[in-house]
Amino acid sequence: MLYAFSRSPMAWALLTLGSSVLLAIALFFQYGQGMAPCVMCVYQRAALLGVMLAAGVGWLAPRHKVFSNLALLGWLTAAGKGWLLAKEHVGYQFNPSPFTQCSSIAEFPAWLPLDTWLPLVFHPSGDCADASWIWMGLSMPQWLMWIFAGLTALAGLFIVVRVTGKSRKL
Repeated sequence: MLYAFSRSPMAWALLTLGSSVLLAIALFFQYGQGMAPCVMCVYQRAALLGVMLAAGVGWLAPRHKVFSNLALLGWLTAAGKGWLLAKEHVGYQFNPSPFTQCSSIAEFPAWLPLDTWLPLVFHPSGDCADASWIWMGLSMPQWLMWIFAGLTALAGLFIVVRVTGKSRKL
């Protein structure tokens, strides 16, 4: 059952929708609540965009072995990188040091200048150490650590299900 779901357009559509909702929430906090994103926030948005792009590839070709496997690998990579970025961001918030501070300028690769292409989404203007938003005892990057951990685990589960084949039911 899980094997069939991992190869269905619905699985990829849900991943695309969920990632899009998360990005919309980030933009609501920026433009609706006036919370300026820091460079780590922007990098985490880029990781979320990576998940969205991988989901889009998977959605377009959920049963095509090569594209579907590339989509899974992209999803796993982007979600894992997002977790690492969120973890680093938590360090800036709760272990501030004058010797380890985040940059105020996004440093995207020259071939992918997201801050130039989409400045409304990827231009940093906030402080990484700002932990003024707390919900249920967790800051925004702490929530993102959980979200990216869940996305990474789900991608890993889908990969395991694919590797073990449809003969096994999870």
